[in-house]
Amino acid sequence: VQLQASGGGLVQAGGHLRLSCDASGRTFSIYRMGWFRRAPGKEREFVATITWSGGVTSYADSVKGRFTISRDNAKNTGYLHMDSLKPEDTAVYLCAVIPRLGRPYDYWGQGTQVTVSS
Repeated sequence: VQLQASGGGLVQAGGHLRLSCDASGRTFSIYRMGWFRRAPGKEREFVATITWSGGVTSYADSVKGRFTISRDNAKNTGYLHMDSLKPEDTAVYLCAVIPRLGRPYDYWGQGTQVTVSS
């Protein structure tokens, strides 16, 4: 599976962005898609995840109520809708895929930069 993340940019605090993660290749083998982020000087952290068939979601506490993860199975694309953005959301956002139950995130995209100004 190949992943291409896009949609990042510069936005003011309180603003919104929508990130996309386009999957190609063996997309029939996607079990779960997740979003992670890596801020300067910090470890990569989990943001949100969704199961590809059932659409079951889970979020980090830091983004719960502000971010929404979704997917369009027909387009093989996942999304991360980000509202009420804060400067501390500034990071490179990466999407990743678990190909089947029991596997880790085996496939990763290259990331897209999100910068939130105060």
